[in-house]
Amino acid sequence: MILSQAAAAAGHHYLHFTQLGLHPVLYSFHIFGHQLDIRWYSLAYITGILLGWWYLMKLLAQPGAPMARRHADDLVFYATIGIILGGRIGYILFYAPEMILHPLQMFRLWDGGMSFHGGAAGVSIAIIYLARKNGLNWLRIHDYVACCAPFGLFFGRIANFINGELWGRPTTVPWAIIFPNTVAFGPNPPRHPSQLYEAGLEGLLLFAILWFLFWRTKARYQPGKLVGAFLLGYGCARYFVEFFRQADEQYLNNPILGTPGTHMGQLLTIPMIIGGIYLIRTAKGRQERAGIKISETDAAEA
Repeated sequence: MILSQAAAAAGHHYLHFTQLGLHPVLYSFHIFGHQLDIRWYSLAYITGILLGWWYLMKLLAQPGAPMARRHADDLVFYATIGIILGGRIGYILFYAPEMILHPLQMFRLWDGGMSFHGGAAGVSIAIIYLARKNGLNWLRIHDYVACCAPFGLFFGRIANFINGELWGRPTTVPWAIIFPNTVAFGPNPPRHPSQLYEAGLEGLLLFAILWFLFWRTKARYQPGKLVGAFLLGYGCARYFVEFFRQADEQYLNNPILGTPGTHMGQLLTIPMIIGGIYLIRTAKGRQERAGIKISETDAAEA
């Protein structure tokens, strides 16, 4: 409270979000008497999926790919459904269970409300379905898809920033931003632009790590190593940023889930971190048991 009041008192020194000229709706038009909005949030999902698809094709063109292009095209379709359904269901279960009492609100995706953890589960189900349907190694497909996931994470967090949502905790750091409507009464305090922190860590940094592992090491031949690195990297990044991010509104006054270190977003990353470490440590053994051979081209470069 003291920090919030002190930051608010010095608010004129900080950048106001409204000065950036950003708006959740990029363009609106009317058709048949109805207004349709093109939102940055929707474009973020579309851009992330298309770029992820493009990058997946690049990865599959390298020796040792676990599936063919025809499988990848099907996977993008199934994964898109998994992202939407899993993300929405995860948000309802983890953050807004009261929405179950108002079923029509579940379909109002344009109002926001998507959970990364739910979306990740949806994509995993899609991968497992595709793999079993075609007799493919589902864990190795996870490895390749994990390398593409940072695209969606980056653009999703940028869209969160443009929407002026999921802002951080009050602070007095020089780069703090004053977001509108963050408190019920009184002046809005400057806050951490935690959306940008997440875009940098979960998007750019995580992509760089996975890029290095895929293109500069033989990690793609060790089932689970790349997806393990993704889970560990995302889990650590998300856990760290939650110390600067405001707790979700429904948990803000919760003595447990409203306290940094026990935010819902942090609790959900703990299984990811543990699972990531396990997958990394056991990846070499899976390669040996499966008898996966490094291609002659890669072996020559080793």
